Amino acid sequence: MSNYRRAELSGGMFFFTVVTFRRRKLFNQAESRKILRESIILVRQKYPFAINAWVLLPEHIHCIWTLPEQDSDFSIRWALIKSNFSKQIKPLYHKAEWMTPSKQKHRESTIWQRRFWEHQIRDEHDYRTHINYIHYNPVKHGLVTRVRDWPYSTFHRYVRQGIYSENWGSGLTEYPSQNFGE
Repeated sequence: MSNYRRAELSGGMFFFTVVTFRRRKLFNQAESRKILRESIILVRQKYPFAINAWVLLPEHIHCIWTLPEQDSDFSIRWALIKSNFSKQIKPLYHKAEWMTPSKQKHRESTIWQRRFWEHQIRDEHDYRTHINYIHYNPVKHGLVTRVRDWPYSTFHRYVRQGIYSENWGSGLTEYPSQNFGE
């Protein structure tokens, strides 16, 4: 059995990547996006966290969260978000033929990959690098040619706050690791 070690820092800030099972493009559908949003709102009522940055792509999510002081349990938040989403979306996307004994043993569906990837944000440079990565990701994946054209991102909030210009990231051939706000 694998022994996964998760970062634990009360009140910490973390970057996450969460992927759908078999990279199915569940989030191309408005109903899926709505259910995901509702699932997050529901979980945040009991287990609060701040969403510092977010991008929702057709088959995965990148985000940065800050947890409350005295709280380091991001795993319960992801478990509840994924579980609530899976229960609601199951009639539309569950594939019984994809169920394996392992999935049955772990009471999983065919909606999400079992695990998620997390990284503890260490300092301001690390934060900026991950924020840029998140916001540039739709361009990186060829979904749009300009960051501003992807609607499912906190990029637009950052523009409203004056952190990014509306044309940030335009014309670049790779993600801008150190051009935060430029």
